[in-house]
Amino acid sequence: MDQFSDEFRAGLTDLMRWRRDVRRFRRDPVDAALLDQCLSTFRLAPSVGLSEPWRICRVTSDAARTSAIENFKTANAQALQGYDAEKAQLYASLKLSGMEDAPEHLAIFCDNATPKGAGLGVASMPEMRRYSVVGAITCMWLTARSLGLGVGWVSILDPARLSRDLDVPADWTLVAYLCLGWPVENTLTPELETNGWEARAPAPHIETR
Repeated sequence: MDQFSDEFRAGLTDLMRWRRDVRRFRRDPVDAALLDQCLSTFRLAPSVGLSEPWRICRVTSDAARTSAIENFKTANAQALQGYDAEKAQLYASLKLSGMEDAPEHLAIFCDNATPKGAGLGVASMPEMRRYSVVGAITCMWLTARSLGLGVGWVSILDPARLSRDLDVPADWTLVAYLCLGWPVENTLTPELETNGWEARAPAPHIETR
């Protein structure tokens, strides 16, 4: 299809607008077919050299989830120490993870040693493999939102500890720990903006050279 309607474009813009970083989930399970529909979008994502370096680890065991949650709590306590006064109080009040309620936990890694793609595009910028994983995550995130699901990206973690706990290959680098499930509520406003942590810029920063 080489042309898209105004209605389609408007719907796509709405989808991006409604995509939120969700931290408040209902505990209702996600149907396996819906989860597969979300994860299948990885095969549609672009990647440097067509290397498809993403590696998806579905975290389901109680032990693995407990370790990940404890990892977050430790990292979160350490992060709090980096703030003072009112900013520290505000930080402490924020809900920065939905790990305890989200029915699905996904650890997304980049395989830095994949032979796929024969190294095309990464000799000068090896980080392109990780960027490719981020692009694939975005495709999955938008798909999940279109299905009524929410996704939360947990970045307050010790990635080396998580990799050890999940016993993944040494060449895999953690890119994202994602919570996926049914959001308690849907909102157009980022929660961090609602809570007064930061405001969204009115326009992207663009310079001309």
